Amino acid sequence: MNSIHSRLLVWLIGALLLSSLLASALTYEMAWRGFNTLRDYGLEQIAYSIVRHDTQDWLTDQPDPEPTAPSDQQVAAEPSQEQAQDDGQFVSQIWTSNGRLIYSSLTDTGPPLQEPGLHQVEWDGTHWRTYTLHDRERVIQVANPAERRWHAFLEYVPSLLAPLALLLLLLGFLISAAVSGALQPLRRLRDEIGTRDVALLSPLAPDEMPDEVQPLVDTLNQLLAKVDRLLATQRAFLADVAHELNTPLAAIKLQVQLAQQAQATGQPVSLDDLEAGIERAVHLVAQLLQMARLEPDARPLELQPVALERLARERVLAFLAQAEQKDIDLGLESEGPLEVQGDPQQLRVLVDNLIDNALRYCPRGARIDVRLRRQAGRTVLEVADDGPGIAEADKTRVLQRFVRLRPADTTGSGLGMAIVRQIVEQHHASLSLLDTPGGGLTVRVKWPAGGQV
Repeated sequence: MNSIHSRLLVWLIGALLLSSLLASALTYEMAWRGFNTLRDYGLEQIAYSIVRHDTQDWLTDQPDPEPTAPSDQQVAAEPSQEQAQDDGQFVSQIWTSNGRLIYSSLTDTGPPLQEPGLHQVEWDGTHWRTYTLHDRERVIQVANPAERRWHAFLEYVPSLLAPLALLLLLLGFLISAAVSGALQPLRRLRDEIGTRDVALLSPLAPDEMPDEVQPLVDTLNQLLAKVDRLLATQRAFLADVAHELNTPLAAIKLQVQLAQQAQATGQPVSLDDLEAGIERAVHLVAQLLQMARLEPDARPLELQPVALERLARERVLAFLAQAEQKDIDLGLESEGPLEVQGDPQQLRVLVDNLIDNALRYCPRGARIDVRLRRQAGRTVLEVADDGPGIAEADKTRVLQRFVRLRPADTTGSGLGMAIVRQIVEQHHASLSLLDTPGGGLTVRVKWPAGGQV
């Protein structure tokens, strides 16, 4: 049962039923005690009534008669039928002071004589409630069967509990209506979200929202704003991709047309420009794929201990042939085996882009050093070159997508440093672009202390 409405009803009505049961039990107990008190008072009143109606003092000198045949004087002295028996529910007895029964409203003798006051007596297999009163030389005892008292009380129970049952039904209806009304803002919010166009990302109206729902609306509005920004970024990215791909593809198409014309006229065909255009397109597509893999929703980071020194050595060896073509001195300096927590695939892309950028923009005969060391408990990776470097004003801009500081460059895509920045951010490391002493650029990546992400 995942419905808030159902849960609230179950809890509230359950609590109401439990409270009603407790209230019913308490009411029943209090009513039963009050009923007993009232009946005990009735016993006392009947006993005193017998005393008040007995105006002759004839019992003092009379011999002991049998209790089965009361005299006319005894009949005159006994209470009326309503008083003595109360519709058969009360039994009255008159005893002498020496404990001899001289009158009983029962054909049998009735409960035995008790001490003055109220008592609970068992006689003839039945429980009795008795009240005994001493009056000079007589003892008046009035008794009431407990079972009859119980049945008499049960006749009042329905009228006693009926108002409580009606109140329970009324409260149940009011609780159901209150819960439905309290959840109405959530239904309106659900309807508003459900009927929205997929392209409508404007904030939800917080009007008439209760305080408990307002944080949910605020969170949804924040999410809508993030999605709106993400879609805007992706639209801009796709526009940039289309523009960037259009340039090498147009160049390739032009070179193919020129080659066809040269072939038709019998002139020698040069494929160098065509090869350069294809190389740029391939490089751009490769980096676009790298960017796609770095999107937060593409795949989670596979964090594990990464031997950074070994990874850097492998990547340096992979680029040696390209460095030799430009007569660039590419080398690795390391303090020894170093490990960081990270995603091996992404860290490989990070090192590749740093080395590739340095090779791409350094002139022939330059020097590129890949350095690894520990500094204040943090692992540091640096790729330093003695190339043209980057102006201070451009160091922030170069980390953005599709930014090329040299528009005439036909091989770069403007994505390399943007990829590096995104990988560094996902690993919670820091990225710095520094000037190399003597000229050039040093890219420094620092992992958190202990290499933890």
